[in-house]
Amino acid sequence: MTTATKLIFIAALVLSIIVPFGYYLIGEKNKKRYKTTLGVNAFFFFGAFAIASIMMLGGPQVHAAEEAAAASMSTGLGYIAAALVTGLSCIGGGIAVASAASAALGAISEDSSVLGKSLIFVGLAEGVCLYGLIISFMILGSL
Repeated sequence: MTTATKLIFIAALVLSIIVPFGYYLIGEKNKKRYKTTLGVNAFFFFGAFAIASIMMLGGPQVHAAEEAAAASMSTGLGYIAAALVTGLSCIGGGIAVASAASAALGAISEDSSVLGKSLIFVGLAEGVCLYGLIISFMILGSL
């Protein structure tokens, strides 16, 4: 990555913070500005993230070093896969635990004899995160 590319990327990340904050302060004073501010922030941040990912993964291709580039590309995609598996499984597990734990607390407050059954459901929801972590270790082990 060249210096100019790094500066453009840093400017895009800084703009992802300044532009939504400026819209929030200067924009119309209504209830929609929160959603618009969040949308603009997400657009700039994930746009800059996508551009940086493309630039880092799609480096210059040299014909003499195709095998090294292929190995480098597969290693990089393996790391991305491991990160996605861990992150998405933890997000899904968090959503599952949130609903299972709140339902379990409500059930326990009415009848304390359902404590064991409700803890099993909360534990199963947490298991999703562990399965994702195990799969990411398997991916990292094969690199």
